[in-house]
Amino acid sequence: MSRMLRDRSFYKTFAILTLSIALQNLLTYSVNMADNIMLGRFSENALSGASLCNQIQFFLQMLVVGVGDGVVVLGSRYWGKRELGHIPHIIGAGLRFGVSIAAVMFAAALFFPEKLLGLMSNDPAVVAEGVAYLRIICFTYIIFALTNMLTASLRSIGIVKIGYIISASTLCINVCLNYLLIYGNFGFPRLGVRGAAVATLVSRTVELLIVVWFLKFREHALNLNWRKLLFIDTSYISDYIRVALPVLITQAMWGMSSIVQTAILGHMDGSAAVQAANSVSVTVFQILSVVGYGAASAAGILTGRTLGEGQRDKMRDTVFTFQIIFLCIGLATGAIIYLSRWPVLQIYNELSPEAARLTSQFISVLAVTSIGTCYQMAADNGILRAGGDTKFAMYNNMVFTWLIDLPCAALSAFVFHFSPVVVFFCLKMDQLWKCPVIFLRVQSYQWVKNITR
Repeated sequence: MSRMLRDRSFYKTFAILTLSIALQNLLTYSVNMADNIMLGRFSENALSGASLCNQIQFFLQMLVVGVGDGVVVLGSRYWGKRELGHIPHIIGAGLRFGVSIAAVMFAAALFFPEKLLGLMSNDPAVVAEGVAYLRIICFTYIIFALTNMLTASLRSIGIVKIGYIISASTLCINVCLNYLLIYGNFGFPRLGVRGAAVATLVSRTVELLIVVWFLKFREHALNLNWRKLLFIDTSYISDYIRVALPVLITQAMWGMSSIVQTAILGHMDGSAAVQAANSVSVTVFQILSVVGYGAASAAGILTGRTLGEGQRDKMRDTVFTFQIIFLCIGLATGAIIYLSRWPVLQIYNELSPEAARLTSQFISVLAVTSIGTCYQMAADNGILRAGGDTKFAMYNNMVFTWLIDLPCAALSAFVFHFSPVVVFFCLKMDQLWKCPVIFLRVQSYQWVKNITR
C-alpha cells in the first residue's frame, strides 16, 4: 500500500467527481425504476413490454455514451493542456455523430416497432404493450442524444453538477406524470404503458431545455453557442473519429449484446416471468452500482487531465490507487446488491411467484458479477480509454461477449435447456473473466498514447 497516493486534493477531487456522476446516474436510473415499479403495479405484461423498449433505449444510450466518451477523452486532454479553443470543434464533431445515430434509431422504431420487438419476445401480449410504448418513446431519442452530448462536453472540463440537476428534474416530472397518466388519477386519462411513455417524453424535453439554459447563461469557460457547434473546423472530425470510432464500436457491441441477451431470455419457456425478473434485477443493479460507474468516469477525467498536463511520472501511483479503489467499491457494491433482494421483492409485490423467485436468483448472480464489473469496467473505461487505448476494449468485448458469453447462454437455453438462472449467469460471466486480462493490460502501460495535436 506504500504506492497509494498521499495527495489529499486528489482524493477530494476524485470523490467529488465520483459522487456527482454517481448521483446523476442514480437519478437517471431511478426514472427507469419508477417506470418499472408503476408499470409493474399496473400489469406484468406492461412491465415486460416496456422492458423490451428499454433495451432499444439502452442500445441508443450505449452509442451516445460512446460518442460522448470520445469527446471526454479528447476534451479532458486539451483541458489538461489548457488549450480550450480546440474543444468546441471536438464537441461539434461528436454532436454530428450522436444526432445522426439517434435519427436512424428514431426512424427504425417509428416505422418498424413490431419487427424490432418481435426479435426479443415471442409473447404477443408483451409485444403489443411494447409497441404502444415504443411509438411514443421513440420521439425522445434525438432529444436524449442532444442532452447527453452537451452534458458530456461539460464533463470533459470537469463540470458535472449540471448532470444531476437535470436528472433530478426528470425524476420528479416523470414520477408525477406517471402517477397521473398510467392510472388515470385526478381526472387524467388512464393510458397505462402509453402514459409512462408520454411522461418520459415530457421529462426528456425539460432536460434539454435546462442544459441549453445552462450553456447560454452559466457556462463561461467554453462559451458554447450553436454557431460554434455548427461551424467547426472539419479537420477535427478525423481527430475525433480516430479516438471515438473504437469506443463507438465497443459501445455498439455492448448495447447489441444486451438486446441479444433479452432475446435469449425472451424466447425461453415462461418468458413473461423471465423478462419481468430480468427487468427488475437489471434495474436494481443499475441503481446500486452507480458509484462504480461514477468512479470510472471520474478516473477517466483525472487520467486524461494528468496526461494532458504532462505528469506521466505520477501515473503509476495514480493507476495503482485507482485499482485499489475500484476493487473496494466492487466488494461493497456486491454486498449491497445481495442484501437488497428482500426489500426489492417487497417493493415489486405484484410479481407472480415465479417472477419473484427468478428475481431473487438473478440479483444473487449480479451480486457476484458486480465485483468484476466495478473493477474491469472502471479500469477499462476510466484508465485505458482515457490514456488513448480505445481499441483494446473493442477486441476484449468482441472475444468475451460475442465469442464466449452469448454462445454459451444460447446453448444453455435452447440445447441443454438449463434453468433461467444458469442462462442468466452465462450472460453475465464475462464481467469476471475480463478482470485478469484488464489487469495485465493496465500493468503494461502500453495504453499511454498521444492523441492531441
